[in-house]
Amino acid sequence: MKVNFYTRPGCPLCEEGLLTLKLLHSDVQFEIDIINIEENEALHEKYMLMIPVVEVKGEIIQYGNLDYVTLYEALQA
Repeated sequence: MKVNFYTRPGCPLCEEGLLTLKLLHSDVQFEIDIINIEENEALHEKYMLMIPVVEVKGEIIQYGNLDYVTLYEALQA
């Protein structure tokens, strides 16, 4: 399974969210694709107020303050 993680440099909430995803990775098998929204104008406009954003198969699973339980349940489904 591939998880898209939308982020940007210098975002403390994104760094915390990535740590949560990495912790989750030990319990659920998935690949993390880290996407810098500042490299794409459309993504920047879409996600700039939401980051970090976790997306799987085109569906946003969670954004902003990420929590382990919500992500775990979504990735188990």
